[in-house]
Amino acid sequence: MAAASEDLFARLERFYDAVPRDGSHTENFGALVLFVRDGTGWSYYARPRLDATRAPSVADITRVRARQRELGVPESIEWVHENHPSLLAVARSAGLSVLEAPLMVLDPAALPPVTQLTDIPVRLLDPAAPTFATDVAIRRAVAAVGFGVPGTAVGGPGPAARDTALVELSEDALDEERSRTEAGLRVSALAELPGHGAVASGMALRVGDAAEIAGIATLPVARRRGLGAAVTAALARRLLDDGTDLVFLSAGSPEIARVYLRVGFRQVGTACIANA
Repeated sequence: MAAASEDLFARLERFYDAVPRDGSHTENFGALVLFVRDGTGWSYYARPRLDATRAPSVADITRVRARQRELGVPESIEWVHENHPSLLAVARSAGLSVLEAPLMVLDPAALPPVTQLTDIPVRLLDPAAPTFATDVAIRRAVAAVGFGVPGTAVGGPGPAARDTALVELSEDALDEERSRTEAGLRVSALAELPGHGAVASGMALRVGDAAEIAGIATLPVARRRGLGAAVTAALARRLLDDGTDLVFLSAGSPEIARVYLRVGFRQVGTACIANA
């Protein structure tokens, strides 16, 4: 694991606190803050408050989980272990299951060209293109199928499953995707296999000069071909070209982290994701 500075962890903490704020309002529960989504879209998490003067307690977790159940959203709390080392044991004692995900930061000098990773075309989504709505729906469908079959093993669902998972975006969801993409706050990518369409997808969320790559997924039938790495590299290159100087991600497992090592990412810590 690469050494990381206190400044890096402070920047990560500010990012995680900032990224949901323009699409949600906040509710405080002791040392935790819950981001409550305004309008449609995915549900946000609870996390430690930036201004908290103590560590989150079991009582804080119990209260925020009750509010999440009331809202009908997932009971989810996220944090960086190095910033809140006591929270892991507290969350587990409160009955939550915690994923300890490798937290990885890009070394820009180690980022390879996309063509070095795969010969399959990777395309960044253009908010001005007439296909943008369909492209975003496909990105989401690939992710739904890919994350529905965890791991990196080859076989199983392919393009037919992707097409079955396609859901037309609401006008509000499409407007959000387009406006955030136009503003440089979101970047999306598809890897497309000739004759089969998109088989891998991913996205990045940007706040200021920091960005998180997320949602990297490959249809199981197309795995082990470098596509997840290539999508990640394409997103990272665009972020760097746009002036982002901190690009990071959380890997779902040590096995998946090895994919990102090929793209120039190095583990610096642990991202904790707690769910009921």
